[in-house]
Amino acid sequence: MQRRRTSILAVTLALGAVPAPALALRRAAHVRPRAFASCTRLVGYARTHFAVTHGMPETSPRPLSEPLIAAPSPSGSASPQTAAPVGNAGTTVSRTSFSTTNNQEPGIEEPDVVKTDGSTIFAVEQGTLYAVLAGGPALHLAGSLPLGSTGYGAQLLLRGSRLLVISGSQALPIGVGVGVAVPALPAAVSGQSSALSGVAPAALAPSTSPIASPPSIAPSPYYYAATTTITEVDVHDPAAMKVARTMTVEGTFVDARQNGATARLVISSAPRAIATPALRARASGWVPARRFHSFITGHRYARLLAACSAVRRPAQFSGVGMLSILTINLDRGLYATDSTALMADAQVVYGSSSSLYVATQSWINPLTPARKVPSSPETVIDQFDATNPEHTTLVASGEVPGYLLNQFSLSEYKGYLRVASTSRPIWWNATQPPPSQSYVTVLADHGGVLAAVGQVSGVGAGQQIYSVRFIGDAGYVVTFKRVDPLYTIDLSSPTSPRVAGQLELEGYSAYLHPVAEGLLLGIGQEVGPENEPSGAQIELFDVSNPAAPRLQARATLGSGSSSQVQYDHHAFLFWPPTALAVLPLSIYPTTPVSVPPTPQPLPAAGSSGGQASTVESTGGFVGAIGFRVAQSGITEVGRIAHDPVNGASPQIDRSLVIGQRLFTVSSEGVMASSLATLARQTFVTFPSPAPAGGGTSSSPPGAPSG
Repeated sequence: MQRRRTSILAVTLALGAVPAPALALRRAAHVRPRAFASCTRLVGYARTHFAVTHGMPETSPRPLSEPLIAAPSPSGSASPQTAAPVGNAGTTVSRTSFSTTNNQEPGIEEPDVVKTDGSTIFAVEQGTLYAVLAGGPALHLAGSLPLGSTGYGAQLLLRGSRLLVISGSQALPIGVGVGVAVPALPAAVSGQSSALSGVAPAALAPSTSPIASPPSIAPSPYYYAATTTITEVDVHDPAAMKVARTMTVEGTFVDARQNGATARLVISSAPRAIATPALRARASGWVPARRFHSFITGHRYARLLAACSAVRRPAQFSGVGMLSILTINLDRGLYATDSTALMADAQVVYGSSSSLYVATQSWINPLTPARKVPSSPETVIDQFDATNPEHTTLVASGEVPGYLLNQFSLSEYKGYLRVASTSRPIWWNATQPPPSQSYVTVLADHGGVLAAVGQVSGVGAGQQIYSVRFIGDAGYVVTFKRVDPLYTIDLSSPTSPRVAGQLELEGYSAYLHPVAEGLLLGIGQEVGPENEPSGAQIELFDVSNPAAPRLQARATLGSGSSSQVQYDHHAFLFWPPTALAVLPLSIYPTTPVSVPPTPQPLPAAGSSGGQASTVESTGGFVGAIGFRVAQSGITEVGRIAHDPVNGASPQIDRSLVIGQRLFTVSSEGVMASSLATLARQTFVTFPSPAPAGGGTSSSPPGAPSG
């Protein structure tokens, strides 16, 4: 049986100033959010529409790319930096080169489980914050700080001697132990799933078999008691880290972006009024609260996250949940926090140097019969001005057809927003008519409306988008075949899309990363005869000619292998000075395969595609693997495995570079390796975490009730 194939869609977007065509102002009147005049108006609006929602969420607050299984929190690395002065005046300037989190946009930091300033590695593992001194010749653990019950899955943002720890609490769904009945729901309501709306290709294998009424598409109830705890930690002395301030916000943390000293956190909140009928006549039942505690001064306060008059509502009803953006000046500390609120949900967050974009699926009544659910719902995108370091202001809103895969589906360039979307998400049964298709839409702000100034549709009929990357004037979209042939389309103008070329590949890429001018690296899966993922692979594409992209080289990583990079781009490291790519890898081989005695470079591809190499071992492997990536091919440099615990090696979560050493982080510790050969140098073990509920006097307090 012939293997299923994927294509890489080379999209060139010539984004000059173009007049808005007639479609630009389509539905312009109903996408502009409006502010409430008072708390009375807000409560009246919420109570009127509450009956429409049936107490169910408009959408899941999870990003659409989140895997089905519990994934590690984000982290990674990207382009090299030279360490600059941080913190207050008088801080020593280091000249050590080090990698940053693998951010989508240069200079726009994303939250991560690992951060470094070029001398100290801060990592959250098993609910504890660790500080490892790595800038000098000796690697050693400087200190640790238990984070309490909310520390598991926490993410970090770093600015000088201040570290933000962002974590969430457990929550119960309405209808489970809170006495609120949840009505029966159709099994085919589109876009409402908390369970699978975010399934990534690595987590949910494509299938050619029909799936009748998948329960994964049914909406999930609100998580009524979710809270996000933001902890400001003073790390000026890594050996004595201490909590300075905490803020607890009602709602689920979605994502964040940091530009210089300004951090913006996006929170999605379910109204407490759903679980507590007595609150339905009060603003506090609909607007989330925040609670602040300073360990420096002892000051505390509790108040609504935003004034009623500062809360906006979309003209087209988007549910009674609340999207909040906290703007934090990290040079002044957590107390310097501004907030912006919109009565809507948040699923995908993208940040540029000037804007923050939040996208969510259009609201659909959860009791809509399956036969009446729109075949291709729209995604609403809200643009917030991020140029003011103290405030974040909503400036424009718009819509695109279909679903977004993840944050890479969005890209701002020269004043335009490019958006890649698919009419049906990956988890949708592709055998149900009409077949899916994908779009690339170019949006521009026209008087507060993100209006479409150009669009190409019909991309990959019957397929879904599996990865996206926009780079300058070019964009690249990988689609995966389910039933119909796979197409490759190139766009050269936002107003005149055209078919320019085709590239068919075995398997698919779940993540794309630029490694050099005209070279793009893809990490994903090869597929077996039944269209099932059979093992991880990396592919090098020559995209110097957008009209004719070609496979330059390919390496398979072993049957039964997989990498976190397939669903979490933060797990990937590319270090340009040495062209080193590092990715965590787990191999559980299903069939023994012989191994070449010495890793060999993969030769450049001919016109028919790159030549493949197998780097699989006969036994299992859990760790990280490094490759040298160049125009000539892909060469394996070495493999890293951390010391086994109870007979098994721990999963490596992140890799980063400081100076001439490569550091890898797992739940058990940090290993230093040679940057040139990946040979082991030193391993620092993390002590066993304290029992749950232990902590110290400086641990952040638990989330307040009420």
